[in-house]
Parts: sequence; C-alpha cells; structure tokens
Amino acid sequence: MTINRQILLVSRPKAEATLDNFHLAAPELPEIGDGQILVRNFYLSLDPYMRGRMNDTRSYAPPQPLDTVMIGATVGEVIESRHPDWQPGDAVAAMFGWQEYGISDGSNLRRIDDARIPMSAYLGAAGMPGVTAWYGLNRIIAPKAGETVAVSAASGAVGSVVGQLAKRAGCRVIGIAGGAQKCAYVVETLGFDACIDYKAGNLDEALRAAAPDGIDGYFENVGGEVLNAVMRHLNAHSRIALCGMISGYNGEPIPLMYPALLLTNRVRLEGFIVTEHMDVWPQALKELADAIAAGELRYRETMAQGIENAPAAFLGLLKGENFGKQIVRLV
Repeated sequence: MTINRQILLVSRPKAEATLDNFHLAAPELPEIGDGQILVRNFYLSLDPYMRGRMNDTRSYAPPQPLDTVMIGATVGEVIESRHPDWQPGDAVAAMFGWQEYGISDGSNLRRIDDARIPMSAYLGAAGMPGVTAWYGLNRIIAPKAGETVAVSAASGAVGSVVGQLAKRAGCRVIGIAGGAQKCAYVVETLGFDACIDYKAGNLDEALRAAAPDGIDGYFENVGGEVLNAVMRHLNAHSRIALCGMISGYNGEPIPLMYPALLLTNRVRLEGFIVTEHMDVWPQALKELADAIAAGELRYRETMAQGIENAPAAFLGLLKGENFGKQIVRLV
C-alpha cells in the first residue's frame, strides 16, 4: 500500500493566512487504470498567487475549494504508465498541487529535459515565473536599449528574471528588494545596475539617485508604497506591467496615492495573467531554458524539505522570508 501525503485547504483566512488553514492528509494511492500515468512529484512550487485562491472572493480564477489539495505546479518522474505515449522515467511538469503523487491521462503533462537544466528550474526561471517575467517585459514594457527599467521584488523568482532580460535588451535596470543581502545579490550576481532596499527608508530619494533620468518601464509585483514611490519617477509614455500586489494579499488596503500621474505622464498600465497568454509559452520557455543552459540566466532557490513543511514555507514566502524561488523538495 502506497500513501500519498497531501496538504488540503480546510478553512478560509480571516486576514493573514495561518497554519490552521491547512491540513496534512495521507490517503491511500489508488491503482491507475488504462490510459493513465502515475507520477512521483519531486518538487512543488510555492507562489504568491496561491494566497488569492484561498479567499472566496471574485477574481480572475475560481477560489480554491475547501477540503481539496492546494493548487500548485509540480515536476517529477513517471513511475508507472498504462499510456502509450509515456514511459517510466519520463520527466514531467504538471499541476498536481501540494501532494507527493499525481495521476493523469497525459493531457496536463509537459515533458521536460532534466539532463539539460535542473528539474527544479522548470518551476522557476524556466517555468511559470520565468514566462511571467518574459511576457510582462517583452509584450507590455517592450523596452528599448538605453531605457531605464525598474522591478520590485527584484530578488524573487519573477523579478530576478525580469531584470536579467532587461539587461540583455540593453537597459539600465533598477531593482527594489527587501534587505541589504538581497540587494547585494541583485547587483553582484544578477548584474542589475542598482538595487534599492525598501526596508531602509527614503525610497523616494533612493529612486531619484538610482534613476536620475527617470523610469521608462516598471514591472510591479508588490504595490502599496513601493508603487507610489515609483509613480513619482515615471517618464512620459512609460509602461507598467502589473503582475502582482503582494502587499495587499492579506486584505490590507493598498491605495494609489498619485493616480493623476497616470494621465500627466500618459502612462500605459496593464495588468496581466500569464496563463491567459499560452500562445507565447513555447517561445518563452525555449528562450529561458536556452539561457539557463548557457549560463546566461541565473536564479536562486529557497528549498523546504517535505510536504509537511509546505504550509510554513508558503507563509514565509508571503512575508518575504524566502530568497529567490520558493520550492518544496518532496523526495
């Protein structure tokens, strides 16, 4: 008998999410039928969007149903197959959620080449976060060489890719991150031109010093006071790719202090959900994987061990305790 340990969402957060919202279940794994594949999940992705799914509110996607396995991307290996197109040993990416095993008919599986780049990278820089960065930068900000691009949460899974891609496009890149250690990594390892520690205060003055010619493109992951500060330094005809507003994920109000600047500077602000643009995924994934394999795109991971530690790691992610992409190792 094989046990499939899972994390279920069992209650809605009142404000800040807590460990009590989750439950560790251990059901018996059923046998697969004809046309099915059994996958052992090796790694689980934890991402900020999951916090929004915990709420029973109107959004771009339905809320996570209670008493079901938490949503999430996974990578792993086929260990049993009764499907002609899949063989044991195949490395795959899927959306099996917070559990150790997954059963599929093959329709939701994507082959990955873990001999070329590490399997976990397909959850980060060569996965959904990387495609998010690629789309927001290339299709919304559309930077030109010589322009200044700023990105919040610059050391995270999305922001770190945004900045590196913008540098490859010939831009001056300004990161915003929390803490001196993260800022040092953004500049010294990722190659950003500057990084501002928003926890140090004086965000407005620091932006003026780092971007004396103003900001032409801004990739937003945070919202709140960071967005308000950046707004004061936007150039005419600047572009904002609005990816996330993690500062308000626990229900806090996140007012926009200077909305008139959107008009004054003729700013293009566009929110986007990357899964609504599946047509770009093949191109983006290929470019990202090629860059990682060539050593031209760097990334960092924070790794929790064991499915039982996924809830605590997720809550830490929402507080910025992770460094780079937050992943749970399941084997």
